[in-house]
Amino acid sequence: MVKFGHRTIERNSILMLVLTLIVVSIGGLVEIVPLYYLDSTVEKVRGMRPYSPLELIGRNVYIREGCYNCHSQMVRSLRDEVDRYGHYSLAAESMYDRPFQWGSKRTGPDLARVGGRYSDEWHREHLIRPKSVVPESIMPGYPFLMERPAGLDQIEADLRTNAALGVPYTEDMLSNARADAAAQADPDSDGADAVLERYPKAQVRDFDGNPDLVSEMDAMIAYLQMLGTLVDFDAYRAEGEALR
Repeated sequence: MVKFGHRTIERNSILMLVLTLIVVSIGGLVEIVPLYYLDSTVEKVRGMRPYSPLELIGRNVYIREGCYNCHSQMVRSLRDEVDRYGHYSLAAESMYDRPFQWGSKRTGPDLARVGGRYSDEWHREHLIRPKSVVPESIMPGYPFLMERPAGLDQIEADLRTNAALGVPYTEDMLSNARADAAAQADPDSDGADAVLERYPKAQVRDFDGNPDLVSEMDAMIAYLQMLGTLVDFDAYRAEGEALR
């Protein structure tokens, strides 16, 4: 029987390569094979749903303007982060994100839990003139969002693309995408109740203060006000305790 010592292996590059490939292959199989026996690697959490059409438009604007370069959307499970931002982020909260917005750099604060922390007026003023509400801000202004239509004509196609990638939009959601986007920004609309039925916890109101136009500002604020609001973390903690 041939015995290999460290000296023999380290002096034989071919032997080291072969043994390295064997070790990496075994380790890879041990980590990868079990995934084929799991229905999902993401824990299911009550409350999570696909983005409403208006929220999805806002998310698209958020990505287009590069907001992710300065604002992450992932609260790490460290005490200082949890104390500042709230419950650490769950994988389920990003399960419908393509691409996800975790980020690795924070010039500005993390936005994973920003929903409901500020009024629509605060967000609107912050996006138009950041220094007016945060004097030390280096964020540029986005006043043009107030004037640009939200792009309702393309939202059904956007939802259908996401559905093709696995996001569970129903045909009812897809066919009513444009109407739902318009109705979410108009609380007096006949379709407001339908939006809430299809997208629980969606916030229905005139986000930008201009009832004459469904703007990109409406969409952006709708998206920001939704972040971190879908999961009931009190119920989530209670379920975790019950499983122990």
